[in-house]
Amino acid sequence: MSGLEYLGLGLELWTVIGLLGLTISLVRRERQKLWRGVGSLVGVWVVYLGILLVVSYRQPERRVALGQPVCFDAMCFTVTGVDEVPGFPLRNHVRLVRVTVEVANKGKSEAREDVTATLRDVQGRVWGEAAAVSGNPLAGRVLAGGTVVSEPVFQVATDATGLELVLAHGWWSRHRLVIGDAESFGHRRVGLALGR
Repeated sequence: MSGLEYLGLGLELWTVIGLLGLTISLVRRERQKLWRGVGSLVGVWVVYLGILLVVSYRQPERRVALGQPVCFDAMCFTVTGVDEVPGFPLRNHVRLVRVTVEVANKGKSEAREDVTATLRDVQGRVWGEAAAVSGNPLAGRVLAGGTVVSEPVFQVATDATGLELVLAHGWWSRHRLVIGDAESFGHRRVGLALGR
């Protein structure tokens, strides 16, 4: 864990202790202490979230080249190849793109990251994984020091160019409240360039 993760964890623990104090003040009917406690909790969270959002919005958009890893804690994802699925009949101006992703666990215990993958093009259009076509899931378990290969398949428009694979944890993850983390609120997503 980084120093900023410890800061976020400390804030969460401080909040729990503060809520316990507020509960005691409420039971004892100490209104002045109660309102002071509420004010300090709200004030600290407003300042923290303000700093988090300012830092997130000021971060430049990051693009990672083909073959370079993107890591979330001990799990690293590397795009090793991309190709079109052969023999797919062209209909409705759609093509199937298969992305080969190497998922490596650099940690000392079995782990998994609940990531979802989407493809984004230069125009900002986004496509999710094609249902019932993909192989090993990106979010599967990986043994300590192990590597698996996942091949998610995406249905994209034929005119899509400048494709990037974007990995995300969905709406909520423990990284959301960490200042400067690539998954924090307001932070631009990291794009893994596919060279297409």
